[in-house]
Amino acid sequence: MAGPAVLTVADTIARSFLLAVQTRGDRPAIREKKFGIWQPTSWRQWLQISRDIAFALHATGFRPGDVGSIIANAVPEWVYADMGILCAGGVSSGIYPTDSAAQVEYLVNDSRTRVIFVEDEEQLDKVLTCRSRCPTLDKIVVFDMEGLSGFSDPMVLSLAEFTALGRNHAQGNDALWDEMTGSRAAADLAILVYTSGTTGPPKGAMHSNRSVTHQMRHANDLYPSTDSEERLVFLPLCHVAERVGGYYISLALGSVMNFAESPETVPDNLREVQPTAFLAVPRIWEKFYSGITIALKDATPFQNWMYARALAIGNRMTECRLESETPPLSLRLANRAAYWLVFRNIRRMLGLDRCRIALTGAAPISPDLIRWYLALGIDMREVYGQTENCGVATMMPADRIKLGSVGKAAPWGEVMICPKGEILIKGDYLFMGYLNQPEKTAETIDAKGWLHTGDVGAIDNEGFVKITDRMKDIIITSGGKNITPSEIENQLKFSPYVSDAVVIGDKRPYLTCLIMIDQENVEKYAQDYDIPFTNYASLCRAREIQDLIQREVEAVNVKFARVETVKKFYLIERQLTPEDEELTPTMKLKRSFVNKRYAAEIDAMYGERAVA
Repeated sequence: MAGPAVLTVADTIARSFLLAVQTRGDRPAIREKKFGIWQPTSWRQWLQISRDIAFALHATGFRPGDVGSIIANAVPEWVYADMGILCAGGVSSGIYPTDSAAQVEYLVNDSRTRVIFVEDEEQLDKVLTCRSRCPTLDKIVVFDMEGLSGFSDPMVLSLAEFTALGRNHAQGNDALWDEMTGSRAAADLAILVYTSGTTGPPKGAMHSNRSVTHQMRHANDLYPSTDSEERLVFLPLCHVAERVGGYYISLALGSVMNFAESPETVPDNLREVQPTAFLAVPRIWEKFYSGITIALKDATPFQNWMYARALAIGNRMTECRLESETPPLSLRLANRAAYWLVFRNIRRMLGLDRCRIALTGAAPISPDLIRWYLALGIDMREVYGQTENCGVATMMPADRIKLGSVGKAAPWGEVMICPKGEILIKGDYLFMGYLNQPEKTAETIDAKGWLHTGDVGAIDNEGFVKITDRMKDIIITSGGKNITPSEIENQLKFSPYVSDAVVIGDKRPYLTCLIMIDQENVEKYAQDYDIPFTNYASLCRAREIQDLIQREVEAVNVKFARVETVKKFYLIERQLTPEDEELTPTMKLKRSFVNKRYAAEIDAMYGERAVA
């Protein structure tokens, strides 16, 4: 029987790590799949690798306060390097592996990076392209040397060579380890988390050890954990959600971090690992729901009838929970039967049968989607926070769920609404400011220490926070109507055929929408109905597909007032990836970019006589 998790948090991230190793020793800390088998790395083994990296950094002239950057997907080497940098007294900065060479150049120079860790040949090429214009860069360390066997460069070392350098430098240098790990204080800068840069160059949010360990210290308050917690790590580790919510929280609680093989294998890895706690962005949750919805179209009439009956029971259980009512015994027994007959199979298909708690954050999510997961018996809770507050600012309490809200202010911080309707947050988790941008810092944190989030919202009489939209995204039509596009977009994304949507209409007579289809589900629809297509663009142009999306739009329109209905839409005819400017690393369409990129298509939707 699993016991409660033992919290291992000190005044810095590095010393928290040392405490975790001391507490857990040879227990598994990390698992990765090699040769088809999930293989563990213990806390003690992790320490040895990161210790070697820290000594190697020192051997190359890296000193406390210097910056080390990491450009890689979510792989174990990312956390080895991160902890090596921190144990050397350095500042750790993450770079998205989808960033271009020009973006890497900007981030290396803005942070004054001394050493950069890169995943493979692809990422190395980016750094080599710009290194002549990066005067602070001394060393490049490569995790995976595949394809580089004949490559030689005095600035470039493999991770194996780098750790060997560290082991040699450590000989007879025991005092240096204590000196490095003791060199930073709680108030010192520890990590840089760069914003996505949708409205200008990325801003480096500076987080002290204190702001990170503050979140770590309250990990059990976020959700009570056990000493046998299993997680799947797959989101970009340079994003605050996975870096804090997945990685540093696991460090505090002793949770095993199972690293997905790749972004493409996440569904398979999830089914293999069956984590007990799972954090994902709304796009992932939408994808899972769409997959089940589409699979049911191939089910027998009896199976669909069973699913409908079970879901009705699950929804009744959910209503009881939402109303804080105890469900009658008959309903509890019926729900138990629904689990064994229907829900258990669905949860296993998703990889969430053992999941005690599911968290969603980083973007708005449809309340109907949360309701569906709750009906399956998956305890899904929405959290809210920003890069600038190092993770969680609000959370849904276990004993009271209110759909349409992001919960209440976390007990370790404060939330308020200013007269303009903007959400403000305060607490020891706030960042130190933006690197090299004091004017932006002053715009974001006011004189009283409140962080201005840029989100519009309200707090009800029970303390639940509702986010209406981003202040800059509020649409004011030419008729003077204020419309919050995120509510409409979330409803559209609930469709299994819609991957993402951006509602247009500011200073326009009516609303239109740019839509990105769910390729897998729409292709299956086309195949099922013998709709001819040759590529992604022809699929989007097919009359039958246009009609399909039109029906989905109309189904959403009936839920809103006439002025909030989408009159026309355009299907984006390119298959977007995070490498494209239009898409964030967490797979969200960037409103500003798509507005510019598809300006002609948007204008065409308003080219005919305006509909009032």
